[in-house]
Amino acid sequence: MIALLLPALRAEEKSPFAIDPPKVAKSMFTPDLGMLDSEREEYSTNLATYAANQFAASKGGGGSADNARRFLGLALHLSPRNKKALVVGFQLSKGIVPAATDGNYTPQAFSRLLLTRGQLLEKQGGEENKKLARYFIQLAAELDPRNEDAVYASEVHRLDQGDVDWSAVTGTAETKPDAKPQPAPTRGD
Repeated sequence: MIALLLPALRAEEKSPFAIDPPKVAKSMFTPDLGMLDSEREEYSTNLATYAANQFAASKGGGGSADNARRFLGLALHLSPRNKKALVVGFQLSKGIVPAATDGNYTPQAFSRLLLTRGQLLEKQGGEENKKLARYFIQLAAELDPRNEDAVYASEVHRLDQGDVDWSAVTGTAETKPDAKPQPAPTRGD
């Protein structure tokens, strides 16, 4: 009898790293974005693969959930029905660590690719292209902090335009890692 109840009890257990993946019903990017559909699909797959591999490597620790939300959110905005992004998002929502898979690029190569594509989007102009360029360039700097060109471009953007707002991508308010929680007010204050 107990053996029959055990699977039901396990199903109710909440994984310590289950995340609520971004839900994207409609992309923030229109067909006016300076990328072909096939290119959007490829970037989406690579972003989702990186999110899964990074989350698997850290086993859900060290801010990997926030990073996964940003990478998956951007992947889903580029291609809302991307298979890899939807599968990884589902697995993470269930507390399942995605299996690490071979990606098309090393983090260093992907960083260079994102930087180059971000710079091309900036040159193309237009609000959507510039928005995606900022996301790509910041991710490039974070993927490979030794990529001086990516770090420089990201920092210049930050100085000129402020921090990138990921809330539109992730669907949640962003918290700064160095922000300290405010203490709850006490009676008599």
